Amino acid sequence: MEPKSDLEFILRNLLAGGVAGMCSKTAVAPLDRIKILLQAQSVHYKHHGVFKGLMAIVKQESIFALYKGNGAQMVRIFPYAATQFTSFEIYKKYLSVINIPMVQHGDKFVAGAAAGVTAVTLTYPLDTIRARLAFQVTGEHRYTGIANTAITMFRTEGGIHALYRGFVPTMMGMIPYAGFSFYCFESLKYLCMKYAPTTLCRKCDRNTVVSVEKNHHYNLEILLFAKTSTILHIRYFKVESAGMIKTLTLIYRENGVTKGLYRGMSINYLRAIPMVATSFSTYELMKQLLQLDTGMSVA
Repeated sequence: MEPKSDLEFILRNLLAGGVAGMCSKTAVAPLDRIKILLQAQSVHYKHHGVFKGLMAIVKQESIFALYKGNGAQMVRIFPYAATQFTSFEIYKKYLSVINIPMVQHGDKFVAGAAAGVTAVTLTYPLDTIRARLAFQVTGEHRYTGIANTAITMFRTEGGIHALYRGFVPTMMGMIPYAGFSFYCFESLKYLCMKYAPTTLCRKCDRNTVVSVEKNHHYNLEILLFAKTSTILHIRYFKVESAGMIKTLTLIYRENGVTKGLYRGMSINYLRAIPMVATSFSTYELMKQLLQLDTGMSVA
């Protein structure tokens, strides 16, 4: 049953986005943890590569340790992904009616960047907490859970500022990352539906917001293909004490470019395709199941 109001559309979209985010992050949770351990140069794993590091985690801790911090990740990712996807749909609809050539050609980028900024602003403390939990090694735990981490950081590290430490550089990275992510996906989806509708689409009784050919719907094949475009990577620096420039300078002086500023880059290439493919595929599938294809009205 199609949503009867914009509010119902937004609520359904929040659910679709949240589920998509949880599926995508769970799929790459082991890679997320080893990425954090390598980037932060944990004394236990900094000499390992990606695959040896994963095996070392299982050997030294347990197979379940691959998912350490994933609980906090789920608490964070549901509102984050729900906000990001829903914000994108709303921003995209409003930007589509603006009669400015530059905006018309870049509306998907602007909508994606704005959606990323919105989501990060609302959920950043949860990301900080998740990183702290994932960095812990068995036997050296400082925090016992999500609430304990938040309370401890708030009380001992400067209040709310501690939970938003590193927010500015993360935001600077999020704007191009989210902007290009949504722009590439929407553009490639449009091209595939326009030039190969019979190959990459299937018949559908309802038209869609982004459909080029009426009565056609996109298959998961187009989504998996389109999201490979988001391998573009921006590293988000978690600044724990110094400012962004000082942190970048310190990392460069101590470890250089390859082993410092771009540490963890290979993991991002490994995780990018399954993560974003799962995210957008699940989101679009949820949209179909929840009958969100017709979109929302614009006042």
